[in-house]
Amino acid sequence: MPKTIRELADELGVSKQAIWQKIKRDASIDLRQFTSTKGNTVYVDVDGQKAIKAMFSNDSSTRYRQQKDDVDDNKKDAVDGQDEVKSLRNLVSEFQSEKKELHKLLDQQQRLALQDKQLLEEYKAEIKDLKALTMAPHDNSEKEVTSDKQPEPENSTPESQPKPKKWWRFGK
Repeated sequence: MPKTIRELADELGVSKQAIWQKIKRDASIDLRQFTSTKGNTVYVDVDGQKAIKAMFSNDSSTRYRQQKDDVDDNKKDAVDGQDEVKSLRNLVSEFQSEKKELHKLLDQQQRLALQDKQLLEEYKAEIKDLKALTMAPHDNSEKEVTSDKQPEPENSTPESQPKPKKWWRFGK
């Protein structure tokens, strides 16, 4: 009767990974001829079970090594967990420093925007004052300057002379 890799591992007292590693190391067995897959589950037929059991029975210290590997994996997981915590703490501190820098940049950008707004208002006021000056009536000194202008020569073309306006009267 076919068994899953998990069932076979439990029967031998090893992990599923130990079975897969043993199969990978031993090139003499082509497990595909002894297995079938349904969904994500691999089933090993009777001949495959015998071959796998033979691999483990030839190694008397398998159970001891498996227990040692489990202990080593636990130690490795503890060390990896500590390294991961340190790594995550470093990431958090980097994010916090980047956040502070972004706040500084945002504050600086807001101050610059306020300065730009104030300058714009000042420029608008100056333009308004300049427009008011150009719209103001001219005083007498400016009139005298314009009267000092040279008269136009008499021999100018008729097109340059202003044409007299004609007034029409309607309804008499």
